[in-house]
Amino acid sequence: MTAQQSSTAPVGSGEDQFPAGAQVFVRDEVWLVRNSVRTEHDGAKVDVVGVSDFVRDQEAVFFTGLDTIELIDPRRTKLVRDESSNFRRSRLFLEAVLRKTALPQSERRLALADSFLLDSLPYQRRPAELALSGRNLRPRLLIADVVGLGKTLEIGLTLAELIRRGRGERILVVTPQHVLEQFQHELWTRFAIPLVRLDSVGIERIQREIPAGRNPFTYFKRVIVSIDTLKNTDQYKHHLERINWDAVVIDESHNLINRGSLRNQLAQILAPRTDALILASATPHNGDAKSFAELISLLDPAAIRDPEHYRAEDIEHLFIRRTKVSPEVREQMKGQWADRGPSQSVRCAATPAEEKIFEELAAVWLPGENGTSVSGVPLFPYTLLKSFLSSHAALKATVAARIKTLEKKNEPTATRAELAALRTLQELVAPLTEADSSKFTALVEQLKAIGIGPKSDARVVVFSERVQTLEWLRTVLPAALGFRGRAAEESTRVMHGGLSDEQQMQCVEDFGLADAPVRVLLTGDVASEGVNLHRQCHQLIHYDVPWSLIRIEQRNGRIDRYGQAHQPQFRALILTSAAEGAKDDTVVAERLLEREDQAHRALGTAEAVTGLYRAEAEEKSLIQDLLRGRTVDESLDARRAEAQADAAMDDFLADFFGSVGDAEPGAEDADPQDADGNSAGVATPGGTGAGDAAVPRLFTSTAEFLDEALREVFPDATTSLDLHRDTESGLLSFRPPTDLVHRLKALPLDYVREQRLRERLLVTFNRRLADHSLKRARESSTSSWPEISLLTDLHPVVEWLTDKVLVRLGRQEALIITADVPEPTYLVQGVYSNALGRPTVVKWMGVTRGGTVEDDMVGLLRRSGVGPTMANPMRRGEPATALEADIPDALAAAERFLDQHRDAWDEPLRKPIDDYKARLGDWEQPTLAGERTKKSLASLADSLLTTGRPLLRVLAVLVPDPEASSPAPSTA
Repeated sequence: MTAQQSSTAPVGSGEDQFPAGAQVFVRDEVWLVRNSVRTEHDGAKVDVVGVSDFVRDQEAVFFTGLDTIELIDPRRTKLVRDESSNFRRSRLFLEAVLRKTALPQSERRLALADSFLLDSLPYQRRPAELALSGRNLRPRLLIADVVGLGKTLEIGLTLAELIRRGRGERILVVTPQHVLEQFQHELWTRFAIPLVRLDSVGIERIQREIPAGRNPFTYFKRVIVSIDTLKNTDQYKHHLERINWDAVVIDESHNLINRGSLRNQLAQILAPRTDALILASATPHNGDAKSFAELISLLDPAAIRDPEHYRAEDIEHLFIRRTKVSPEVREQMKGQWADRGPSQSVRCAATPAEEKIFEELAAVWLPGENGTSVSGVPLFPYTLLKSFLSSHAALKATVAARIKTLEKKNEPTATRAELAALRTLQELVAPLTEADSSKFTALVEQLKAIGIGPKSDARVVVFSERVQTLEWLRTVLPAALGFRGRAAEESTRVMHGGLSDEQQMQCVEDFGLADAPVRVLLTGDVASEGVNLHRQCHQLIHYDVPWSLIRIEQRNGRIDRYGQAHQPQFRALILTSAAEGAKDDTVVAERLLEREDQAHRALGTAEAVTGLYRAEAEEKSLIQDLLRGRTVDESLDARRAEAQADAAMDDFLADFFGSVGDAEPGAEDADPQDADGNSAGVATPGGTGAGDAAVPRLFTSTAEFLDEALREVFPDATTSLDLHRDTESGLLSFRPPTDLVHRLKALPLDYVREQRLRERLLVTFNRRLADHSLKRARESSTSSWPEISLLTDLHPVVEWLTDKVLVRLGRQEALIITADVPEPTYLVQGVYSNALGRPTVVKWMGVTRGGTVEDDMVGLLRRSGVGPTMANPMRRGEPATALEADIPDALAAAERFLDQHRDAWDEPLRKPIDDYKARLGDWEQPTLAGERTKKSLASLADSLLTTGRPLLRVLAVLVPDPEASSPAPSTA
């Protein structure tokens, strides 16, 4: 026996088996296990909360390598009679144990999908179903749905299911800096999954507060960090290498592809140090098979044998991709997502001052077929052109920067000629103002037509590639729209990559608040990835048009996305010229707009049109083709033809961009809901609706359980908690006690502070009320955090009360319940685990004194009359000591039953693991590092199989009423 095991080790116990909800004895105190995971060096890490008086409600962490952790021996269980009304104490305890026990590895179906604050859309559940399907060794996948389908919600559902399975205790989410708060907000308000935001300021603050040398990523269990902060691997590498996660999420994961980049190095550190890995990107492919194989290898290093030749079917268990026109999405989104309007070209005839610049560019910089450019850098003339098509302010900046560069060089003849041409341009552009800008005049006209002005709530987002254009518009646009004084200052906000992460997040939040005074968001393409701008806006204007179909689509996706209540409207300002040879916006921009619109309506995405799959590559290729004399259409078609000629990639990309993983509509039916928005399926005692996980329940809903738990734990709640109930709306309002306040440290800090949660909590099970509160928050001018939160099974208040119920039972105690049974029947929990300590099979059994075993505890309780209407006769009956004497025999019978069925229960688990090991055996590795990876994966596969004997626990004993007539005891 090891030092980590007690001399009173329970029946069937194995080293490091400490299931959630069990009680342990450490340092002369009794603790309740909340979570247990293996560590590399210190045995099992056991998170606990105090039960005995001296440590009651205190949180702690113990390691079996450092402390003796004694798991209570079930054979020594002490039985105590439940004298509560309606046996409420027993029913609450049993329900609490059911809730705290992680779902087993064998349960592949979803358990919580219908309990959150979101629409019931089966297509959004399918990533979680794929992650749990067992088709991959671990829950790892790439969610590659196109822009706007709700990848954040799909990630939230997946994380929630992992948490319910005890595989989501430690979570790290990595996103671009400008979507940190948006992501954090969605996961809390929709799922009650709290993430502490560690932006550049937050992580510095944490490092100041914790002891020197302490790992900042152990300070909070669930955090969200900017990839721009975390990619500084020199600063954080040693911390990241010393910590393992249950789940890591990396949003916009296409940024990880470039091997050797800081982002790629970060991914290489995180991937092997997490069980679950979720990558998300609407544009995950750069057109290179090998690069995409590297991204997939983060999920499963053995998934692809030949990184240059593989098909979508080889990795279909690792990724899922749908578009807005996919059958399942199209059918399920009817009436919930307005179809986008056409992309309108607003032609703006160049002013005389602008025509002079067009003429100069055509004559000197971009001459026709037989001409020669004054610039010795082939691409620079197009940089000038794009700057001018953006604004005169951008052209000024580009010309000035080029002059400064050339002046630093020696002055050969070619350089002197280019400098002279640049100074000519500088003279032409210097006097220009907004009065000389045709596009600015058109912008003001379009904004007024939309309704933007001091007396209107209408909003618009205006995109430009150039920071100089954005900053210039901010100075001249408010006055042109009629804003004066402070209103002019507040009406327009600018967002670009030069701002800090705090400033970018504030821009996004303010634009999404209905009462905020901002009416125009001027933004660069930093907002084209991942940012939600559709809450209060359905109007978008391209002040200049990017020379990339992908970038145009990404921009449009900011307002054309799931949850948009109005038809998205797009306009683009097209500067036209009458000058001979001028390359105005009709040459490139207008054609790109038309091609993007055609592709989106036909395919749901424009990403595959060129076969390049990257905005930067599309633009560079287009400019090179323009230099060769090709038109936009000729360039796009040529690039696609070249991609199709690449036989190594064609089959895969055709599958990938053809919506791999798409399902036909009608495969699943939405779960009906009651008047309060509660799922009818989830509220079924003893299980859930068709297609949902078989989660045993004694109470018909979490709301009923919480109500009973409050009455049991706080009988004077009106006074002790200052509890107020609104029976009509379902709102609960109370003052959180000290131990609950302590748990609130895991919630988003801004939310806790702004809503003053340490003073009062407002919670509800009514989804309509919670949704109304969320919408009302968006109409606030002060905070986007809702006043009322939805009580899901994951909510800290529910977890807190569940723990309070569990600790009310003494050390190593089980309750005696008088019920309609012919003989004493012991309620026993049996758990098989794998080498990682995760449950593979969980059984809830009733064992009679005669040794008969039934593995439907909830059904047994219902048939025995145990429920809220049953009366407690308060009759003693058989002495507790006599019942305790039969506990070892009952446990032995339970273990025999489990052993008889173990192989059958294990079969669904063994098959996918055996299949994976077979694929692994065929994976030939020429390098020593590859062989080590192969051996590590084989070891991981073996560790997922059931091992050892089951852990058994006596929960209660049902005894017959001594004064009620009943059949003779069974002798079976």
